[in-house]
Amino acid sequence: MVTGEVDTATADTMLQTALREPAGRLTLDLRAVTFFDSAAIHAVVRLARQFSGTLTVLPSRQVNRVLEISGLAEQDWLGRA
Repeated sequence: MVTGEVDTATADTMLQTALREPAGRLTLDLRAVTFFDSAAIHAVVRLARQFSGTLTVLPSRQVNRVLEISGLAEQDWLGRA
């Protein structure tokens, strides 16, 4: 579970931590995220490519809003909040 702010300072840590998981499927739980910027979006898009068809992102209300604004709200990897 990722908590707090995911921004330029923390997005790469989130990405690298997720990439270290030895799994065929990845669930990225962002339900406790309060801030989500373009660096965070970039990290999630990279994970979506790496785990194509096997990534599920569980967004907080704030994350969902940012993904809506960025045009990513209809991605198959996005779980419904």
